[in-house]
Amino acid sequence: MGEFDIIREVFAPLTAGAPGAFNLIDDVALLEQQNLVVTKDLMVAGVHFLPKDPLDLVARKLIRANLSDLAAKGAKPLGYFLGCVWPANVKREAIELFAQGLREDQETYRISLFGGDTTAHATKTGPLTLSATFFGTPPKQGLTPRGGANLGDDLYVSGTIGDAGLGLAALKKEFKFTTVDKASLATRYHLPEPRLSLGAALAGLATAAIDVSDGLIADAGHIANASGLRAAIDAVAIPRSPAAGTWIAAQDNRWRALAALSGFGDDYEILFAAPPSMRRSVTVAAKASRTEVTRIGSLTRGAGVGLLDERGAEIKTSSTGFDHFKR
Repeated sequence: MGEFDIIREVFAPLTAGAPGAFNLIDDVALLEQQNLVVTKDLMVAGVHFLPKDPLDLVARKLIRANLSDLAAKGAKPLGYFLGCVWPANVKREAIELFAQGLREDQETYRISLFGGDTTAHATKTGPLTLSATFFGTPPKQGLTPRGGANLGDDLYVSGTIGDAGLGLAALKKEFKFTTVDKASLATRYHLPEPRLSLGAALAGLATAAIDVSDGLIADAGHIANASGLRAAIDAVAIPRSPAAGTWIAAQDNRWRALAALSGFGDDYEILFAAPPSMRRSVTVAAKASRTEVTRIGSLTRGAGVGLLDERGAEIKTSSTGFDHFKR
């Protein structure tokens, strides 16, 4: 039993009569008559963030993870509804710190809280559970779907890949990093950067897009499967931060390290497809949004994802990305 099997087989049939739900194959829904794009994410202590993470940073990550979904669709965020389930012994100071983080990012992204609900578990051991429903307006050019890629399209990704996963490993002391690298990687884990300007600039250019939350390989697979194609990714082309490059150089097997990096989640970069004829336009969009964008592969005939070495041979990958029901 996997997360996406449950969504497809149990919940997707409930969307009959709601074309804007896209049969649950996308990260957002379109309420066309209301001109709204809507997305929802949950975060649970011990699953999506460390129980001892500062609550202001947890609040900001909740906001940014949701904004990232809107960014991949080219949507402009307006506001959100919030649900909180606190441990029974929560202190007011903890809730106020959480609200401080919300306030800070509300000012940064010019959004507001519109409502919601808050309650507490019956026991103090109940994990902090957060739910946010964000909404915004679609671009005039229309939403960039997950499943719109065409045969021969280029595959691009913004920013760098794997930093959040390495940041989590650093915080859990699974790997040793320099003080500077640990700080930069931890920041990528705690405070992802939703690529709102890039997403808006790509509207009308990209044929398909998704934010990288489950891992590059997994999310490339989501685009490929929804488009009925295969994603071929050049492992060497995957953009890496200096800290990630240092980590790879310290590993015994370069290709295994690149595969691991491609399986880490929580990067919240935009992965998108666009025709080769749009390469110059993509470059202009990246420059206009002040966002680094890298071409990492293409969409070919077939199914699934192939991570390829410099000779074009497929690299074995042990991770297919994050799945809440297969941890």
